[in-house]
Amino acid sequence: QLHLTMSEKNELTKSLEMVQKELQEKESEMKREISEYKDRLLQAEKEHQDALTEANRKNKVEIEACQDKMNLLEHFISSQKLEIEHLMSNKEELNNSLKEANQTLGELLKTKVR
Repeated sequence: QLHLTMSEKNELTKSLEMVQKELQEKESEMKREISEYKDRLLQAEKEHQDALTEANRKNKVEIEACQDKMNLLEHFISSQKLEIEHLMSNKEELNNSLKEANQTLGELLKTKVR
């Protein structure tokens, strides 16, 4: 009876050791997988951050280019307004000169008819 019990105990001990060994192997495997997933996650986060940084840089460059274009257009519009004002002033002067010339012509024609 004692021999049988000791034999069963030895089998159970071996079985327990095998189960413990399997659990340790599974734990090691899970730790390795977790470490791999953490590394992948860090890599993905780094790639994401790099992509965001690059997109922000491109957007900043594009915004600056648009601001430059806008400043050029504002300057162009301002110079065009000045040109229009100058042309309007010249037109007014020409109209006045034309009126004076017509009046002088009218007076000359009147004196010639007399």
